[in-house]
Amino acid sequence: MIVISAASGMLGRLVIDRLLTQVPAGEVVAVVRTPAAAADLAARGIQVRHGDYDDPAGLREAFGGARRLLLISSPELDPARRLAQHLAAVDAARAAGVGALAYTSFLGAGTDGTGVTEAHHATERAILGSGLPYTMLRHPYYSEAFLNSGLRAAVASGELTDSTGGRALNTASRADLAEAAANVLTGEGHLGRGYDFTGPLWTYPQLAQVLGQVSGVPVAYREVPDGASGALRWLNGQVRAGALETQTEDLQRVLGHPATSLRQAVTAVLAPSRSGTAPATPAG
Repeated sequence: MIVISAASGMLGRLVIDRLLTQVPAGEVVAVVRTPAAAADLAARGIQVRHGDYDDPAGLREAFGGARRLLLISSPELDPARRLAQHLAAVDAARAAGVGALAYTSFLGAGTDGTGVTEAHHATERAILGSGLPYTMLRHPYYSEAFLNSGLRAAVASGELTDSTGGRALNTASRADLAEAAANVLTGEGHLGRGYDFTGPLWTYPQLAQVLGQVSGVPVAYREVPDGASGALRWLNGQVRAGALETQTEDLQRVLGHPATSLRQAVTAVLAPSRSGTAPATPAG
């Protein structure tokens, strides 16, 4: 069986969608905190089990019989609590005799244990120490945090503003990352590997140009002083410093085809507005 933790979340559901194109539903187990919220998955023939990162004993039962397990990282923002949850999940996977574990880590966590990578780095070390066969899936920031329905305002005004200094971002779509995870869970040759996933690099000036091309409305780019606060201000600073310009071929290699391009992402974002359908705004 292939077991997916946190399966009712946005990434988990996308992974399951991809898995069902490759394996029968009866071979997939969705582990969720609230089984009632995954009734639609059960209706598709997927076994739904209760599993809470704060309940180690329950996780051992939930992971039972797993040939491969996808451990999707906790959404908990506090690094200490997130790490405690991850360590409980790794211990449960080992106790349950999981055949192999794939973990959705964060880009840079293989070598850096500070800031946003702190809990991920420590989790990777725990997985290495567990003796479990593993694959580290290090994700960049999701493209949907930047390329979403909010871009329609730029098309409407004819201007896109930002504070990233024209530096590039290496984001990747959830759909691509989910497809890559499904390929790892069903394929061979991935054990013992740490993949640094990045999508095609893009900049806000390029985004303005593509918005104009796709919409048919010229969109100018204007750099503005950084008026953001908190995490967004920190992230803008990271982009301006070039911290998001790392790029590898890992994602394309695992997908077996090019990752979603900037033009493809923009086309998908703007298409609903042209058809008159109001799309849901993706979360980051």
